[in-house]
Amino acid sequence: MRSSGLALAACLALVPVSGVAASPAKPVAEAPRPYPGTMDIQVDATDLAHRLFRVRQTIPLGAHAGTVIIRYPEWLPGNHAPRGQVEKLTGLTFKAGGKTLTWKRDVYDVFSFHVTLPSSARTLEASFEFASATDPDQGRVVVTPAMMNLQWASMALYPAGWATKDMPIRASVTWPTGWKAASALRPAKVEGDTIRYQTVNFETLVDSPMFAGKHFAAFDLGQNVTLNVVADAAKYLVTKDDQIAMHRKLVEQALKLFGTRQFDHYDLLLALSDEMGSIGLEHHRSSENGVNPEYFTGWDAGPGRRNLLPHEFTHSWVGKHRRPIGQIVPDFATPLDNSLLWVYEGQDQFWGYVLGARSGLFSKQDTLDALAAIAATQDNRPARSWRSVDDTVLDPIITPRRPKGWVSWQRSEDYYNEGLLVWLEADGLIRQKTGGAKGMDDFARAFFGGKDGDWSARGFDLAEVVNTLNAVAPHDWKAFLEARTTEKAAGAPLNGLALGGYKLAWSETASGFIRDNEKRGKDMNLVYSIGATIKSGKLTQVIWDSPAFNAGLTIGAEIIAVNGQTYDEDALRDAITEAKGGTAPIKLIVKSGSLVREVPLLWNGGHRYPKLEKIGEGEGSLDVLLKAR
Repeated sequence: MRSSGLALAACLALVPVSGVAASPAKPVAEAPRPYPGTMDIQVDATDLAHRLFRVRQTIPLGAHAGTVIIRYPEWLPGNHAPRGQVEKLTGLTFKAGGKTLTWKRDVYDVFSFHVTLPSSARTLEASFEFASATDPDQGRVVVTPAMMNLQWASMALYPAGWATKDMPIRASVTWPTGWKAASALRPAKVEGDTIRYQTVNFETLVDSPMFAGKHFAAFDLGQNVTLNVVADAAKYLVTKDDQIAMHRKLVEQALKLFGTRQFDHYDLLLALSDEMGSIGLEHHRSSENGVNPEYFTGWDAGPGRRNLLPHEFTHSWVGKHRRPIGQIVPDFATPLDNSLLWVYEGQDQFWGYVLGARSGLFSKQDTLDALAAIAATQDNRPARSWRSVDDTVLDPIITPRRPKGWVSWQRSEDYYNEGLLVWLEADGLIRQKTGGAKGMDDFARAFFGGKDGDWSARGFDLAEVVNTLNAVAPHDWKAFLEARTTEKAAGAPLNGLALGGYKLAWSETASGFIRDNEKRGKDMNLVYSIGATIKSGKLTQVIWDSPAFNAGLTIGAEIIAVNGQTYDEDALRDAITEAKGGTAPIKLIVKSGSLVREVPLLWNGGHRYPKLEKIGEGEGSLDVLLKAR
């Protein structure tokens, strides 16, 4: 059921349903009833062999007879889409008073179950398993022999008829023996391997995922922020003081930026793993972060994924405390309005890179190189000619991160990186109009801050964004933002770089940032020259209307030979170098399915990689933006 907001949610009531095709809940005029009790959920997470979570849940319903509707979370915050893994819900049984009850899944809403209650029933008992992925082709792997990621959105049911924030719930988990767990939830009682957590509301429970593992370490970062780390092996937990100091500086710099803590306590959950699926997902008082095992031990090899923690931590303010009004909904069945994701995620992307630089987790040069790669990639999006960035906010729903054949012509979730470029331009405009006295820092403090320790959700709309910008520096911000988010232009909005004292330029040598990404992805990035990325000889990306595209190449094609030599990366790189300035094509032999053919690749521009080049004298506003406060 679609609801216009939280006010309507308070008017939802449990009503009898005569058939499975009926509407799950009906708005009523009378005042809402308080939830009749406290739910209880018990999870057994000890079956590592089968990667099963076994769940028992008690759901108070009060005086009620007839059919009730029990829901599984569908629309998941941070996913911006209906991503609930209901297909992994198995062995579902409902009982009341020891009697097994009949249930039917709703034929239109497969996340809802219609359960027939006897007149004497006051409480419903549910039991089921969450059959987590045992192989990546089933979805993200969340259980390994050494760690797990328990997400309550996958473990818990809730009754229709009340706002999820009004439903109290007690949770307990039985962990594998010897494991340690971390979460924004706090223990109330420990009995052996079972931990009972403090009672929270259902919305908070879903917003409080857990990491647990055999190899665990916790680091106090100050300001009630803890870095909780699980690893594939104990050797990956070896850290240096200066590494942890940079994470402490991240917290320090974030608080200087926003002025207040929008949490009572915060847990950065970090998995160092090649076995558990990677993740980066924001929550109000925690975040789920998955990186390579050598995050600490391979620190000097490159920046790696050290920008992930700044991005997810920033979300406590940007997207969680302050979130678009259409993201504040009564339950997990109500669709999310993604219209302002270019503010929510775009500005978080912006601040994530800024705080990465200010904390030292990303060096200034690595940050500039990352911005160059982002600018060049967005500028090389032919799809901008037909699809504006405001339409890409629907991509989490249209194509939930499934692979695309022509991402440069289809676009993807470009509200992240193009949003970053928009807010970079906003910073440059503010500094230009105030003689350098103000910047986006002033907007952040005014817009995202609040009462210290307040972790409530406060909605915003575009008018508030515009009004706050005008209070910082008067300008026609409404026209600016509308133009940037709706324009169908040939190239990306790069004016923020120019205002910041830089321009996008090109080099024959890849930056450390690009080389590090190639190393981690085990591929070769030739996007800015021939228009392709290649992994083990196979094309993994082809840019629309690029030399590779015009040669008839597509994703999945395999390069067998280059200029008469057996393919390897060096042979292709050398061929690009040798062809520079000439007219002869690079001769490839390519296998596509069972077809083998010779392909002339017309590219004589040599190697081409993005960089930022300084313009003007002295310190520019981008230099100022990236400096620690």
